[in-house]
Amino acid sequence: MDQRYEDRGGYICHRIQGQIAIKKIKVGQMKEGLDQSAIREVRYLRELKHPNVIELLDVFSSKTNLNLVLEFLETDLEAVIKDRTNVFLPADIKSWMAMTLRGLEYCHRNWVLHRDLKPNNLLIAADGELKIADFGLARDSTDPAQKMTCQVITRWYRPPELLYGARYYSTGVDMWSVGCIFAELMLRTPYLPGESDMDQLKTIFRALGTPTEEDWPGHTALPDYTSFGHFPKSPLKLLFSAASAEALDLLAKFLIYDPRKRISAYDGLHHQYFFAAPYPTHPSRLPKASTPLAPRPLPPDELDGKDAAAGVKAGGNKIGTKRKASGNHEERERSVPRKTLFT
Repeated sequence: MDQRYEDRGGYICHRIQGQIAIKKIKVGQMKEGLDQSAIREVRYLRELKHPNVIELLDVFSSKTNLNLVLEFLETDLEAVIKDRTNVFLPADIKSWMAMTLRGLEYCHRNWVLHRDLKPNNLLIAADGELKIADFGLARDSTDPAQKMTCQVITRWYRPPELLYGARYYSTGVDMWSVGCIFAELMLRTPYLPGESDMDQLKTIFRALGTPTEEDWPGHTALPDYTSFGHFPKSPLKLLFSAASAEALDLLAKFLIYDPRKRISAYDGLHHQYFFAAPYPTHPSRLPKASTPLAPRPLPPDELDGKDAAAGVKAGGNKIGTKRKASGNHEERERSVPRKTLFT
């Protein structure tokens, strides 16, 4: 048993057919039983069976823990992005995006919102397949009148409607996160790294321009609406200068302010981007992280808002700075922009 993974809330174990991962959820101190994140994760992983969604193999309990037996996935997309030995080709990015959208389209088709998509929740198997993981914040979307918390999704990947306090939302929140991941794959660094909820909105508006009522009808009526003045809209081509026209068009459709107009996972998979050359790299030939998956530290400033029980992780510092981890973990060095080769 590999003790290195205890800090991640789990262990790596060996079985005859290969490795498994055991995610431990502590329940012994909870007088009222399991927390909602544990219940949700077990529920949705039992229901969702797809090549691009992590597989739950079994569940067992002990006096203090609920143990989720999961397929072992050796790394995640964040580690691959940060590995400075890797060079990403456009076909590589296209492959990761296709696998992400396939898994997410399956979730949305089955009325499941993930609500925490980010690179380190996209795990990578030994054969290169990408799998969506960590369903602790997932919710079903069958009832559009259902009021939900806005304190979900890691801040850098959180859409503006949630930052403005929206309590009624649907699949569009996940699609914004996918757009941020797409941008990060091209830039090799987080695209919208805000330091607080208010700074996150400013960061978004500086990058994409301040939305108008025409762009996003009704946004000024959201519970936490605040005016930040006017930021001019800047063409995506200025920052993503090496991206193809199809890639820029898809990115723009992910990052539409009005969540009702954002492209769906299904339509994203059928976008011209995936049918234009170069075609997606086969998963087995994709770049990999050069080091094994390490425990994920949880910086103390990552719990944002009052909904701490939900385990919502927020963003960190600006590009080019260090952010401190909790416990005995060393500081994590932020990644810097690196060249992406386009042909």
